Parts: sequence; C-alpha cells; structure tokens
Amino acid sequence: MPTTKHDNYISEKEYLKGELISNVKHEYVQGQVYAMAGASPNHGKITGNIARHLGNFLENSSCFPYASDMKVKTSTGSYRYPDVVVVCDDNFIEEGYVTESPVIIFEVLSRTTRKIDEQEKLVEYINIPTLQYYVILEQNVVDVTVYSKADDWHSKHYFLDQKIHFENINMFLTVSDIYQRVQNEDMVEYLALKNNRFSPSRE
Repeated sequence: MPTTKHDNYISEKEYLKGELISNVKHEYVQGQVYAMAGASPNHGKITGNIARHLGNFLENSSCFPYASDMKVKTSTGSYRYPDVVVVCDDNFIEEGYVTESPVIIFEVLSRTTRKIDEQEKLVEYINIPTLQYYVILEQNVVDVTVYSKADDWHSKHYFLDQKIHFENINMFLTVSDIYQRVQNEDMVEYLALKNNRFSPSRE
C-alpha cells in the first residue's frame, strides 16, 4: 500500500497516541511517520481472499488473521501495517492494536512500495523471533514469493495451480484461491483455459 512521508520527527509514544485518533493509518520508521494511501481493487481482492480463507480455516484455533489494522512492532522499533498478519496468541496491546509476535505476514506489492516490501520490511520481519513465513504477492501478475524460517529465509515462488503449505498452522492455501476474481492477464488466461477445458464438446 503506498505511503506518504511526513518530515517532522515524533517519538514512539506520540506516534501511538496519534494513531488512536487518526482517520488515516501511518507507519512509523526511525521517528518518521508515513501515511498509508488507498489500495487498488486487485490489492483489496487479494488481501480479502487471504484473510477470508485464513479466517475460515483458523476459526477454532488460537490463531487469528488481521487485515491491515494490526500494527506489527519490528526488531528495529518500526511499526508496520502488514496487509494480512496472523497472530497465534493474545499478546498484543488491545487499545493500540499492536503485536510483536506475528507468525505469518503477507504484503501485496505495488509500484510505490515494492522496494520497501522486498528490502526494508524483509529485513525487519525476518528478524522477528516468532515469524515463520513472510509472503510477498504481485498483483498485476500471478506470482507469490514465500520466505520460510525453516528454509533459512530462502525464497520460493508459487504460481497458479500450486499450493502453499504453512506448516506452523497446518494449512494449505492454493494460489488460485488467493487470486480469485483478481483482474490481471494471468488470471484472464487461466480462467479462459479452465473454461475451455470444462466446456462440452461440440462434435
């Protein structure tokens, strides 16, 4: 999600207090705040699909997915708003909606946030002791990059018709479910081939 920088330095306490009354969410990095801009329709569909499937699967577990509203405090002292974050305990500040113990984080790439998501946030997130997976998703093509703690944070790409196994919550999430109703060239081609495959023969 795009951000806009505000140049005035503020303390961590001032930031958290301001977020309680602000109508716009802000990330906090090294004393600077960055306003979170609106997301594209594809971005919203991807995060909605992920949150819905996670929520249904985790309904009777101690874990819960939060979409965009839960702040994650990183090891560098930054506060980030992941697009979707899974938390498996109640160890967060209820009033400020802050956690320091996420287990899975999802970020959807955009033109303005790509560098931050792929570099700055990657370093911050993988140094959170509880985190097991960091997932980065393209929105204009179908491409999911998964960084796994069990694989020493090496990345693996997933594409249509493939399944991602989140071993810590014992859940499989298919790439096609993630991109359901998303409008991009890969999905248009995929749905056309799928429809042709199951269309009755005219012979």
